[in-house]
Amino acid sequence: MTSSFETITTRLDGRVLYATFDAPPINLIGPELVRDLVTLLGDLAQPGSPRVVVFDSADPDFFIPHVDLTKVPAYTAQAAKAGGPGDASLGMLLRSVSQVPAVTIVKLRGRARGAGSEFALACDMRFASRENAVLGQIEVGMGAPPGAGALQHLSRLLGRGRALEAVLTSADFDADLAERYGWVNRALPDAELDDFVASTAQRIAGFPRDAVIAAKAAINDITLPEPAAVRADAAVFQHLVSGDNVKVRAAELFRRGLQTRSPAELDLGTTLGDLEAAD
Repeated sequence: MTSSFETITTRLDGRVLYATFDAPPINLIGPELVRDLVTLLGDLAQPGSPRVVVFDSADPDFFIPHVDLTKVPAYTAQAAKAGGPGDASLGMLLRSVSQVPAVTIVKLRGRARGAGSEFALACDMRFASRENAVLGQIEVGMGAPPGAGALQHLSRLLGRGRALEAVLTSADFDADLAERYGWVNRALPDAELDDFVASTAQRIAGFPRDAVIAAKAAINDITLPEPAAVRADAAVFQHLVSGDNVKVRAAELFRRGLQTRSPAELDLGTTLGDLEAAD
């Protein structure tokens, strides 16, 4: 690994790369983080790249809370560099995350909502701190459906009823409930999370690489959504996110402290439920 990043710190431990999101103040998805992801994906496609990547966060409160709502066009333009102008969406970038030859593992502490949850869903496995992890798909509460993979992944992982519950309520899910629903592989006590993930990553990294890649590719063929479905979700999101409902609700959320380390952001699932009903 030779690239340097503005929003991701990396550490190589044998055949395992640890990639830590570090984009103050709260790890929002903006153009800088998307640019770094595009570069990292390019590195992981090279011969001799790490066999396993573990993603975590330097911020104990936030894994990735959601996109930066003030920079949607800017991060979309950066995402286009992963697949070209015809695939200018975060959803298609995250589909590329699912397809890298490395095995991708999320070690989840803090809040992963909206596109943060969608990033975690795009990775191969998710292990969450029982005490400190929170997941949520907040988009419907904002005024648009998810557009970067949640509709596809949650429907496959949770089943129809639970996927509808997760998406339509825009509520927060703690790690235990997320595990029971299938949103994460396992919820573990926080004190055990680091050792468990490290052991799992090293175990996989020690197996023959061709077998690991072939097995992952076969499971991807069965479970990943088709590109057309991802593009369709992205198009609906991009249309509605610029609409009046989102503008009005976002303005009220910003007034309450959205995208800061405020109670409104920390408890965003509750905050969305408290907003005035929209037509």
